[in-house]
Amino acid sequence: MYESLGFDTLTAPQAAVWFALILGAAFGLLAERTRFCFRRGLVGEDRRAALGVWLTALAFALVGTQAAVAMDWISFGDHRFMASDLPVAAILVGGLLFGAGMVLTRGCVSRLTVLTASGNLRALTVLAVFAVVAHATLKGVLAPVRTTLAQTTLPLGETTSLAALPGGAALWTALLAAAALAYGLRSGNRWQALVGGALIGLLVPLGWVGTGFILYDDFDPIAMQSLAFTSTWSDTLFWTVASTSIPAGFGVGLIGGVFLGAFVSALAARRFQWQSFSSPAETGRYLAGAALMGVGGVLAGGCTVGAGLSGVPTLSVAALAALGAITVGGLVTNALLSAAPRGALQPAE
Repeated sequence: MYESLGFDTLTAPQAAVWFALILGAAFGLLAERTRFCFRRGLVGEDRRAALGVWLTALAFALVGTQAAVAMDWISFGDHRFMASDLPVAAILVGGLLFGAGMVLTRGCVSRLTVLTASGNLRALTVLAVFAVVAHATLKGVLAPVRTTLAQTTLPLGETTSLAALPGGAALWTALLAAAALAYGLRSGNRWQALVGGALIGLLVPLGWVGTGFILYDDFDPIAMQSLAFTSTWSDTLFWTVASTSIPAGFGVGLIGGVFLGAFVSALAARRFQWQSFSSPAETGRYLAGAALMGVGGVLAGGCTVGAGLSGVPTLSVAALAALGAITVGGLVTNALLSAAPRGALQPAE
């Protein structure tokens, strides 16, 4: 479709950067205002309210994404989420590691990106380590870990998506969205928070449609993608150190947009405040969590946003398995830390 829009000086990959910047800015602003975070929804003191916002976002992401599929704007048939051989070992191990890491760092990667824009130097340090480890797992010294685990697969045949099950995409979308929205409406949130969650959720199909339909160009194709924070941080790191050799892509625009939107929101609400580590032990805990998330996010195929908020609406079995493993990893780690004697690894709220 892109060639019909009449742009003469802007290629589809270049337009994708600007599109991602706008998409990221909207996410950053909304996420900062709603304190959007999957970890908070699992183990935070206000877990019911936080999970209500997150599930409301998921409900709208589900409906919007599958509506776009039904209108033939996009298709996930060739997407990596729909691989016929499920890398079950990588997904399960990666999800468990990521879930453990996000508890140790008190935030998943999307939340830490937003917190960095509001002056949190702990979050900035975690993101730097996360990006390096994720890139090393994708293309560096840790890549053998990824390739070895990826060899253990579970053949799914045509059942790579819930859409292949009885009832089809419409039924499973309706069931998942209804359950998620019902929880959100009963979570005790004010309507403003739920509206914020709904708007975040709608950014997911906007991302899919924007990159997979509006910016689609036969002569200069780009990857169809939406909100995500593992591959995008890896791409941003690579571009940062080699920008004279490689152009900016969707990931660079998205991360830059999230920083911009969250920074403006934090300043406007007077929530910008410099924060740092309180002790060497706390620093060690955060660095360990960052490394676990870096490896885990790559192995699982995404984070709580990439595999969860954006992946589950594709109805992918792989995305559902990844989010489930992340959930288990987070809950188990939090339980272990809570049971441990009060000390350096004790979770703080």
